[in-house]
Amino acid sequence: QDNRISIWSVGELGNVGLGGEYQGEPQLLCDIRHNGDVMDMQFLDQERIVVASSTGTVTVFCHHQNNQTLSANQRWEKAHYHVDQNTSCGGAACTGVICNNPEIVTVGEDGRINLFRADQKDAVRTIDNADSSTLHAVTFLRTTEILTVNSIGQLKIWDLRQQRNEPSQILSLTGDRVPLHCVDRHPNQQHIVATGGQDGMLSVWDIRQGTMPVSLLNAHEAEMWEVHFHPSNPDHLFTCSEDGSLWHWDTSADISEKPSFLHQGGRSTTYFSHSTINQSVVSAWLSNDPTKDRMEITNLIPNQTLSVNSLDILGPCLVYGTDAEAIYVNRQLFA
Repeated sequence: QDNRISIWSVGELGNVGLGGEYQGEPQLLCDIRHNGDVMDMQFLDQERIVVASSTGTVTVFCHHQNNQTLSANQRWEKAHYHVDQNTSCGGAACTGVICNNPEIVTVGEDGRINLFRADQKDAVRTIDNADSSTLHAVTFLRTTEILTVNSIGQLKIWDLRQQRNEPSQILSLTGDRVPLHCVDRHPNQQHIVATGGQDGMLSVWDIRQGTMPVSLLNAHEAEMWEVHFHPSNPDHLFTCSEDGSLWHWDTSADISEKPSFLHQGGRSTTYFSHSTINQSVVSAWLSNDPTKDRMEITNLIPNQTLSVNSLDILGPCLVYGTDAEAIYVNRQLFA
């Protein structure tokens, strides 16, 4: 009922045990009350964190490092709403937020897209009927373009320079209209996007090619909640699921040097391919020859049973949160 935003310090790199587990207790630096469920949050810069609420409100919190306190720096009340912004119960959950300082983009259950600037009281731009279904997540493709995923299996690309409120491109999973919950863009190759959704499949898309995914990979037994390319080492991808697993997908290996296709996850991986790509430099993610470019998949938490709801990665560190009401930090991803 009473939610909080908390800032933790997980200590110095020196205190790492043999298995990469952190030795010593993480320190709670500060926390602050938050109205509604926290649906998503992202750092805007070193001090400020943008938080999406189930009430439809978007808040920028400031972390004051000199005295370790948090304060609400700015708030857009009911940035997302179903009927009318002014009714007491009209809020619609803000499901996703993405920052590209000073710009903040939010999406919600109301199918709305908002573009805010950290220093401005009013929205810079609102696309009211961007979608007739729930928008679950959003990412920047480039500074003027965003990509959203929705509850009927569609990816939509929006050019924020265009005044018309129509997507510049729509891609979709054929047939099933499986809700998509998460999306991430390849850090170096902006045309490569990974998505995951209700059926646990990992889809990799080349937004320059056609309207269907380049590959569909059997992954989790239940909903996939997050997908993230490693920001500086994008041959590595991480996904987590309601089924309690967190998978590390590694396409960096030259498979000829590896005697076997390691698969410690659940089911074996299958490959489907929709398009052939003629390029001298092809990302392993867009390969359509599974015999040549197999990938190694490792379940990083093999015995977990409760949902893994969120994950993030930076350098050698992986952090994830589960329904066990615990946050885990793995400091030796590439050990």
